Amino acid sequence: MDEIRVLSPTGVCGSGFLESSFEKGLALKPHFIGADAGSTDPGPEFLGSGETAFPLAAIHRDLRLMMLGARRLKVPLLIGSAGTGGNQIQLQKVADLVKQIAAAESLSFKLALIEAEQDKSYLKKKLQDGRITPLDPAPEFDEKVIDRSSHIVGMMGVEPWQKALEAGADIIVAGRSSDTAIFAAMPVMMGFPEGISWHMAKILECGAASVVQRKTPDCMFAWVRKDHFVVQAPDTELRCTPQSIASHSLYENADPFKLIECSGTLDLTHSRYEAYSDNAVKVTGSQFIKAKRYTVKLEGAEKVGYQSILIGSVRDPFIIRQIDDWTQRVTEKIHSRIKMVLGDTLKPDQYLLNIRIYGKNGTMGPLEPVKEIKSHELCLIFEATAPTQAFANTIAGIIRHQALHLPIPEWSGLITAIACPYNQMERGAVYKFNVNHVVEPATPTEMFPMRLYHIDGPSTKEITQ
Repeated sequence: MDEIRVLSPTGVCGSGFLESSFEKGLALKPHFIGADAGSTDPGPEFLGSGETAFPLAAIHRDLRLMMLGARRLKVPLLIGSAGTGGNQIQLQKVADLVKQIAAAESLSFKLALIEAEQDKSYLKKKLQDGRITPLDPAPEFDEKVIDRSSHIVGMMGVEPWQKALEAGADIIVAGRSSDTAIFAAMPVMMGFPEGISWHMAKILECGAASVVQRKTPDCMFAWVRKDHFVVQAPDTELRCTPQSIASHSLYENADPFKLIECSGTLDLTHSRYEAYSDNAVKVTGSQFIKAKRYTVKLEGAEKVGYQSILIGSVRDPFIIRQIDDWTQRVTEKIHSRIKMVLGDTLKPDQYLLNIRIYGKNGTMGPLEPVKEIKSHELCLIFEATAPTQAFANTIAGIIRHQALHLPIPEWSGLITAIACPYNQMERGAVYKFNVNHVVEPATPTEMFPMRLYHIDGPSTKEITQ
């Protein structure tokens, strides 16, 4: 092949795209359609809980259009990081949607499911063998952390995708994956230069995010050739420029020239970006440097506890001027009251109390360079995290009363310091990321088992490999 054509409907399955753009993309006859479906951007909650960041109805809408388009053209559809975090629960949720759509639309195809959730005994063995190493920064990682984790996933490279394609899969739904691997797998497998293939994948995985000004999440199209690739949005009102495409290389990366993958590093040092037309860009010179060792990034989440929050505002200029002292004093009062109410049933190291001050440093915390408060009002969010929801609710009730009436020197008598539109809200279980490490597998596919099915309308039959 001298050219492979690629359609990316959207940056995340579930975020949406215009049907008109998608139809224009299909008219360009792509050889495959790919879509990322997850991220760590929404935080650890979704990896930890197994829920999806986008509503299942939104995922169903995008998935249905992509499946119908792919089957109409009889080209593969690749969906990665299924269900947000790509754990086994989320993978199965998206697989169930695929089967529902197949039944409703009378579609027939071969489905591959690639698992990314890691067996805990496997990880413990790798840890014992010295095959797991930390990235920077990384939390402490040992067997206790593995046991505490709700879910740990590996971020797959191109090889599991290629294995599924070689098995003849028409639709591939995978757990956690490198976003770029979804789009690089087929071009690399077909013999296109890895540097060109991986760089194209980096641009396409975010859909139309690399255009000059995006109106809404939408489609992007690429033509990959032996010495370059061209990118263009199917919606002709969207423009790609050399600057918009080049700048996207910095997106989500500490180094704008070096992008690390399982099998190596995409090197953009010598990449050139040229206008190919009024709304398309040609890219040349991208290279791929093979890694000396193959590594897979691990992502994990564990339950911290249960949380209740209160949201209130401060309008009093006297309190605003002394807000740091006020929050310190109210924190001490809350801890003291918790001790009175709960005694030894809840020790200080078993719960967390946090106060976020928006209008001061709520976004950046101690990194905030502006020290002077310029706002006439502040928003305070009080977070109580404890081993049970009942404990969290008890702490929230203590917070409300202590914060509401904490006195200041300028006022005598009983005061009301906080206006609370939301007195107490249960957040339920809360999670934290607890892994930022890489593991060395014996092979690129051993961590990612694949299951094959023949789907024929409402009928599902597993294929023995």
